[in-house]
Amino acid sequence: MGIIGRIANRKIDHMETNWTKEEFEIYVLLYAAHCNFIETEEEQDYIISKINTDEAIYNKMHTENVMDNEAVSLQKIQHYLKYNKYSMTDKENLLRHIKKVFFADGYVDILEKKVFAQLKKVFGL
Repeated sequence: MGIIGRIANRKIDHMETNWTKEEFEIYVLLYAAHCNFIETEEEQDYIISKINTDEAIYNKMHTENVMDNEAVSLQKIQHYLKYNKYSMTDKENLLRHIKKVFFADGYVDILEKKVFAQLKKVFGL
């Protein structure tokens, strides 16, 4: 493994996700919106309509999501689920919102389908 791989693994190993439940949900919905490298206005509007927080928290989570690559994002999601109480009902509700993010622009592409299957597995559903 090269130096970049070791640095990336070290970052993942020492990750902290001191998020509130709402911050976690925003992060996951933004991850879903960005999975095909295109965040549409409709997807963004849907996410904003589902949160009960101020714009600064949304912007903080958006910036964090954009800065993370796919592997880091998935590790953060898994880390949060491992160390926080997130019920099966919460997971099912979040997956329903993820689906609505994908359908917000009227089209679900292959990357979105792949990420949805991946998140179902990460959620244990």
